[in-house]
Amino acid sequence: MIFSETILTGAYTVDVDRHQDNRGYFARIFCADTFLAHGLKPVVAQGSISYNAKRGTLRGMHFQYPPAAETKYVRCSKGAVADAIVDLRPESPTYLRSVTVNLSADNGRGLYIPERFAHGFITLTDDTELIYLISNYHVPGAEGGLSHDDPALAIAWPTDVRVISERDRAWKPYSEIGAELKARMRSAVRAGT
Repeated sequence: MIFSETILTGAYTVDVDRHQDNRGYFARIFCADTFLAHGLKPVVAQGSISYNAKRGTLRGMHFQYPPAAETKYVRCSKGAVADAIVDLRPESPTYLRSVTVNLSADNGRGLYIPERFAHGFITLTDDTELIYLISNYHVPGAEGGLSHDDPALAIAWPTDVRVISERDRAWKPYSEIGAELKARMRSAVRAGT
């Protein structure tokens, strides 16, 4: 695996090191020891899949508040997406900055997303599938989100949104929830997580 840190500290792209022969290729996509050696949290509490039928489907921008904050390791197993993350750690020098990474079945790239980051994606093809390895269980009442088109997040989506859930459409902009979000995310630092 080839780890490359993004401009957001602790967030990495993970490319596969393909071993090819006449059958195709073999590549490791996860190894707890290797993730740990890069200072990443290799805990997996649950795995999830997201299937999306149509190009232009947007899901996001989701997160869980501490103490239920979670790391995610996301890979696209079918199709292609533009995957966006936003640093929500108030103590971070990159607070509210975003990064967008293209993940596809063809490039085999994964994205490691630290705790206290918002995450979302837009599909670039029909019939797209994402696989998630998540460090914490879903905790009802701990989930949060931000509007995908919030100017404060400055996410450059590469295509128009054609499909979005009512829930994702209803997330409020940072200007309305910023103070509460900062306070709740900062509580993780005070608690030592």
